[in-house]
Amino acid sequence: MLSAPPSRSPSSWQSHLVHLLVRARMRPYAHQPIDPTWVRQNMGRPRGARRMMARSTGALMELLPRTGLWPGGERIHWPGATMDAPVVLYLHGGGFIACSPETHRPLVGSLVRRIVGTAFVPAYRLAPEHPFPAALDDARDAYRFLLAQGIPPSRLVIAGDSAGGGLALALTLALRDEGIPLPAAVVTYSPWTDLATTGLSLEENSDRCAMFAGETIRRAARFYVGQADPTHPLMSPLYGDFHGIPPLLVHASHDEVLRDDSIRVAERAREAGVPVELRLWSHVPHVWQFFAAVLPEARESLDATARFIRQEVAGRDSQ
Repeated sequence: MLSAPPSRSPSSWQSHLVHLLVRARMRPYAHQPIDPTWVRQNMGRPRGARRMMARSTGALMELLPRTGLWPGGERIHWPGATMDAPVVLYLHGGGFIACSPETHRPLVGSLVRRIVGTAFVPAYRLAPEHPFPAALDDARDAYRFLLAQGIPPSRLVIAGDSAGGGLALALTLALRDEGIPLPAAVVTYSPWTDLATTGLSLEENSDRCAMFAGETIRRAARFYVGQADPTHPLMSPLYGDFHGIPPLLVHASHDEVLRDDSIRVAERAREAGVPVELRLWSHVPHVWQFFAAVLPEARESLDATARFIRQEVAGRDSQ
């Protein structure tokens, strides 16, 4: 257990409204069987509001087709970003079965605006057509692509949300084990780190979470796990050895079913001597950073992320 409970930020009136709207949209499906094709068509595509939020960030987007190591995806950057600005490899969430670089433009655009930098968002392969380790292989290739472009690892940050947050940690462990130069830092929002689904918050927050029930997570895990062991550390980084990885930021909601995936992985990283910044917010939905245009808690999380990234990149550059 953690020696002290992680901090929890008080909730705004906007968070209560967003929580209700997300709950009305998502909870009717929480106890239903999961059809990945249906999820992609109905919830894994950017809708009008999400497109408007993406445009409001002011960030520029460039499609990057598949070439060499790069699996395809997008480059999102802030106009006027300097050559020494941070570069983020952002791994989108979606339970390993849905979403894309396009769906995550509002979140990634809000982040690059704050770091005055650039993000590369790969279109990694999705389950169940491509179970573990397909997503990890694509993420590793995307990172190697950035190194091959001459981007120094001291300027690189690996980031992700939900399934992409767990993938960001798994990628970092894989890079360390393979002797590939590590990034300056790792950033995760509500990371899914335990596909064996053993966290107590899957039950404790099953009714409270705005988006999912505990059984939603258990059903979704099967698509990516396939025939593998769900405790494999490159699938479920909670079970990995964190010695030697870069500083880690973890932001999560106190009320989401994946809360304990964040708390437990932060604890394991700290035990391995990794500097960890863990914060929980009250009464916000899973990956609330999407709502920076309307939600103070989203802006607070993104602002804290930008400070963390700038600090860690500056620290690596000075070494």
